Amino acid sequence: MTTISLAQAEIMINAIFKEARRSNNKPMAVAVTDQGGSVIVFKKEDDSSMMRFEMAHGKCFASLAMGRSSSLVRYRAEQRPMFMDYLLKASDNKIFAEDGGMLVREQDGALLGAIGVTGERPERDEELAVIAIHKAKFLTDEDAVGTSHNIRTEN
Repeated sequence: MTTISLAQAEIMINAIFKEARRSNNKPMAVAVTDQGGSVIVFKKEDDSSMMRFEMAHGKCFASLAMGRSSSLVRYRAEQRPMFMDYLLKASDNKIFAEDGGMLVREQDGALLGAIGVTGERPERDEELAVIAIHKAKFLTDEDAVGTSHNIRTEN
């Protein structure tokens, strides 16, 4: 089973921090996990608020649990609250259904893990996740459409 290396995870996190500073974003926090949700690395910038690990990891967990970006998980939660309530309970509340969590894929579309970004507006968190995935030469779900893997870009 292939996974994201520590060096590749560091490339992604450093890309987020660099872009966030260039854009005058708020302090950021980022988690990168393997396919099973185990953390490869987590970093947060100085002056980040508390609970950032839980948020970043929860976004990764949401993406991995549902096989899609956490923004699509958020949309699913809005459309089917009973379903999501069950999943939240079944996961011991590990799922954080908010934009900023994305699956990380190999060039052939195979799943490697996930990245969870938190600190800014939800849509900006997701933009930064895309920048990071591309910087490490990986694919997002949108990039991997058309590969032999089951890719979900909508609910």
